[in-house]
Amino acid sequence: MSIRMLAAVSLLALGTPALSEDPTGKAGRELLFADEFDVGELDRTKWNVIGADFWVNNEQQVYLDNPGVVNLVDGISGADGGVLMLRPVYKPGIDPNKQRDADFLSGRIDSRDKFDFTYGRAEARIRMPDAEGVWPAFWLLGNGKWPDTGEIDIMEYVGEKDWIGVALHGPGYSGETPLVNKFFFPEGVDVTQWHTYAVEWTEDALLFEVDGHLTYRVTRPMVENYGKWRFDNPKHIILNFALGGAYPFKTNRIESPYNGIPQATVDRIKSGEVAMLVDWVRVYASR
Repeated sequence: MSIRMLAAVSLLALGTPALSEDPTGKAGRELLFADEFDVGELDRTKWNVIGADFWVNNEQQVYLDNPGVVNLVDGISGADGGVLMLRPVYKPGIDPNKQRDADFLSGRIDSRDKFDFTYGRAEARIRMPDAEGVWPAFWLLGNGKWPDTGEIDIMEYVGEKDWIGVALHGPGYSGETPLVNKFFFPEGVDVTQWHTYAVEWTEDALLFEVDGHLTYRVTRPMVENYGKWRFDNPKHIILNFALGGAYPFKTNRIESPYNGIPQATVDRIKSGEVAMLVDWVRVYASR
């Protein structure tokens, strides 16, 4: 490994800025949206909580507006004040959709019709569980028909703790999108530690970051190899904790006891050990 590459890995592992005291360029920028999750309960002026009608990707959970799966908690190690907790719960027999008949409840929130933005920087400080087959994510979505108004996946995780994924979806590049990347953490670092996941969104590019370090860049010409650029319109924020379904299954090929979810993860969910923790979410205006 070259000296330059070793230096880059060391900087990421230590969380030290490279070349600049403000590598993210946030200094002096307008803060458009922030939730520090310190007020004791979810701020419903900023967030919607998704209910049981929503279902995609053969996921194995029922979303529910319930403090058992969407809650604010204090006293979490490494967090600055309160955190948002999204967690799955094993509750067979509750799902009202018999076609789905999921055995798990979980949480999903979004800012649709309450906050959206076009261009800028979106970031969140998140800690993930070590649990194969889970599918938590932090992402941005256009307000119209999918995928025509675009999707920006800032961070999604399918339970292999040494990497996270990012992706773009739009017309001609949705689902099995070619605009996707995996970021592998250096040795001794993984998703079970606190990390800041971010995207810098400009008129002609999207730059994905982990802890202030660039991990993937997508430009307008790259997108236009496949379809129209759909990153010039407002998008809202989503935080969700899905289980199993398309992406985990394509990664691990586990078929039982649930699509994409092994028994070990089911057991950990039953014991209450699995949760996505979000210290804060912030959106800054463009530079």
